[in-house]
Amino acid sequence: MADNPTPQADADAGTAVGPAMRPDRTIGALTVSPLALGGNVFGWTADRTESFAVLDAYRDSGGNHIDTADVYSAWAEGNEGGESETVIGQWLAARGSAVRDQVVIATKAGAFPGRRGLAPQDIRLSLEESLRRLGTDHVDLFYTHYDDESVEVPDFMATLDELVREGKVRELGASNISAARLEAALAFAESHGTAPYRALQPHYNLVSRDTYEGELEKVARDRALAVLPYYALASGFLTGKYRPGEEVPEGARTGKAARYLATDRGQRVLAALSSVAAAHRVPEASVALAWLLSRPTVTAPIASARTTDQLPPLTTAAGLALTEDELQLLTDASA
Repeated sequence: MADNPTPQADADAGTAVGPAMRPDRTIGALTVSPLALGGNVFGWTADRTESFAVLDAYRDSGGNHIDTADVYSAWAEGNEGGESETVIGQWLAARGSAVRDQVVIATKAGAFPGRRGLAPQDIRLSLEESLRRLGTDHVDLFYTHYDDESVEVPDFMATLDELVREGKVRELGASNISAARLEAALAFAESHGTAPYRALQPHYNLVSRDTYEGELEKVARDRALAVLPYYALASGFLTGKYRPGEEVPEGARTGKAARYLATDRGQRVLAALSSVAAAHRVPEASVALAWLLSRPTVTAPIASARTTDQLPPLTTAAGLALTEDELQLLTDASA
C-alpha cells in the first residue's frame, strides 16, 4: 500500500493507481474515478478503525471520490447525524493536507433532523456544520439531498450560488428530485448566470429502474449532467448473498433485499447476474456495477463497503468489460 494504514501515514506518499480506477470522469470542473465510495456506513456499521481501513484501501485502488451526507447516520440508535462526516474528517486530518487535495468530497443538505428542507438559512447552516465536521474549508460537490417544493427554485438556487461564489462549494448536485423541478433549476441557473447543478444522484440499479429511466434520464442526457446512482447494489441484494428459498435475516437493509427476492424480477436478475459473473469469474456485485457503468448517462455508481474485504468486488467493476449479449441479458432480466 502507498499509505501506512495508521493515522501517522505519510501525507506525501503516492497512491498506486490502477488503470481501471484512474480518475477520468468529469463532474463540471471535478475529475473523479468510475466508482464513488459511499460513506453511509462510516460511524454506523463501520467503526473508526474499519472506516479508515476502507478509505485507505479505496484510495490505494485509485479511487478519489467519497460521497457522504450530513444526515448519515441519524437513523441508527445512539446517533444524531454527522457521524459519517466526522469519521471522514478525522481520516483527512490523519492523512494530511496532500490527501485532501487529491480527493473529491461530496456531501448533502436537506435531510438533517430538525433541519429538513431547502430553506436558504438551513442550507447555509448545514454546509457550515458539514465543513466543521469534515475539517475543511470547502466541499467539492454539494447536493440538495431531497427536493423541497415549499421553497421556490430561485430561493434555493440563489443560496447555492452564493456558497459557490464564496469558495465553500466547487460544484452542485441534486438528489431525489423530479424531472420538472430539475429542469426548472437548470433553466433558472442558465437565465440568471448562477452556478448550475452539474450532477444528479438518482436511485438506480438493476432492480430499480423506473424512477430514473424516462423523464429524469432525458433531462440528465439533454443537460449533460454527471449521473451517480445511489443504492447501486440495491441494499446488498445485487451482491448475490441472498438466494431464493433462503431466509433473509431481519434488518433495515435486508428488509429491502427480502422484498426484491420475493419478486419474479428479482429472481430473474439474480440468475442473470450469476451467469455473467461465472463467465468472468468475478462476484455478482462487480457485474451489477459494470451494468450501471455501461448505461449511456451514468458517470459513476456509488457503493459502500463496511470492510476492506467488501471493496475489491466494487473496484473490479471499473475494469470489467461485459459483452453486448451479457448486457442485453441483464437488461432484459431487469425489465
